[in-house]
Amino acid sequence: MAGLRQVSPGPVRPIGPGVVRVGVGLAVAFALLAAGAGYWQVFEAAPLTSRPDNPAAVAAARGAVRGRILDRSGTVLATSRRDGNGEPYRVYTDPAMSPVLGYASARFGTAGLERAFDTELIGLTRPDPVRELLKKFDPAPYDPQALQLSLSLELQRAAVAGLGSDPGAVVMLDPRTGEVLAMASTPTFDASAIADPATAQGAFASLQGDGRHPLLDRAVQGQYVPGSVFKIVTAIAGLGSGAITPSTTYPEQPAAEAKGLLVDGFRVQDGHHPSSGSRALDLVGATEVSCNIWYALTGLKVGGTQLAAWAARLGFGAPIPFDLPTSASQVTNGGGSFGGGFADAIELASASYGQGETLVTPLQMALVAAAIANRGVIMKPYLVTSFTGSSGSSRMVVPEAWRTVLTGEQAAAIATAMTRAVESRDGQAFTAGARVPGMQVAGKSGTAQLGGTGEPNSWFIGYAPADHPQVAIAVIVEHGGRGGERAAPLAGQLLRTFFSGLKP
Repeated sequence: MAGLRQVSPGPVRPIGPGVVRVGVGLAVAFALLAAGAGYWQVFEAAPLTSRPDNPAAVAAARGAVRGRILDRSGTVLATSRRDGNGEPYRVYTDPAMSPVLGYASARFGTAGLERAFDTELIGLTRPDPVRELLKKFDPAPYDPQALQLSLSLELQRAAVAGLGSDPGAVVMLDPRTGEVLAMASTPTFDASAIADPATAQGAFASLQGDGRHPLLDRAVQGQYVPGSVFKIVTAIAGLGSGAITPSTTYPEQPAAEAKGLLVDGFRVQDGHHPSSGSRALDLVGATEVSCNIWYALTGLKVGGTQLAAWAARLGFGAPIPFDLPTSASQVTNGGGSFGGGFADAIELASASYGQGETLVTPLQMALVAAAIANRGVIMKPYLVTSFTGSSGSSRMVVPEAWRTVLTGEQAAAIATAMTRAVESRDGQAFTAGARVPGMQVAGKSGTAQLGGTGEPNSWFIGYAPADHPQVAIAVIVEHGGRGGERAAPLAGQLLRTFFSGLKP
């Protein structure tokens, strides 16, 4: 045909390779989708299910009869009742447990362990991994779990009674396992009044308006200036870094007791220790009489970078992994260029004996004591020891090591110093009341100066028996006086209670 040109056909390409490429691409895409679905539905299913903001958990909680919470001996701490409309609500045995247990309220949500283990208590997650995977096929989708705690109600009551009307906190734990035996915070509150729909509004409004902040769990979220109990952290950093040995002395220390130690124009003050006279103190002697100057010199010798680093090994600088949310402890507020975030040598020297910008939680300081008690190893602290479903299926929580901070030999050197701080004549001037008849106690008291004219906070940390520790303790009494005036006797009282019949 005119105007048309015949074009010769090119080589024919086979379609097989193209089909193979498309097939491979589709196979890879489906494999990725399957892997993603498997990851979120298997590996991440439990964390997603247990999130407090999970819509399924929120919906289930509205009508769920929550599992019971028990203390270590099986005493019921929390259970459920039904109101006149048949709706379940929570009832709590004792206000002494309120900061730990928190509350479960249809109006105000959850707090404390009720929030941390919400999905277990309403039965959305289960202790048996096999049943958890197959729960979609279970005709009864909810299996409320009973939680058994490591806490002793009797020991908790004793701690709250000992704190009395003073705001403060007590943490007692087994340094060998990490089980928390008591975790008191005062003032307490009536969690049942928040949970009961008939009284919830008024009770919660009253607590929010209370200037003593009873809803704050001081044991894990209160941040305090530690005073001299922080000297144990400085000793750990000194020995661990190799900056000092147990026999380290400072020639300038005895003379500085009279006029203070001059650090960049600032004088570190310390009282004279008549028992030592002009003798330069070593680790044991300085801990026994709580010598600020020796510890300031040790902190300067360790350096800001190393002091912050060794404190971080103990858990400072980040929340402690625990069954409840924890505030982070700090050696310094950071931002300085002197090393470790310190502003200068003055701040470092002050922090070394627990002043400056150093802030700690009672749980953190209980773990510091436990590190020495357990020969340099910190066990991960925990409150919940087991989960049990209605079918009887149960999961036990196994103790696990969290951090290794020191060698056994290094921990033993600090243990000797802490024992002298409680048991010796000179040590008792600072830790009066902490001793327990029939055994030796290791410990350290502290006075946290807060500025102004008010009484300082009173601290004590320690453990017993000194030769084979079974319990570590931290006590903080807000505005409780100088030199462990309130904290040391309370610690001794609680240790005596523990060993007189409450010992697990």
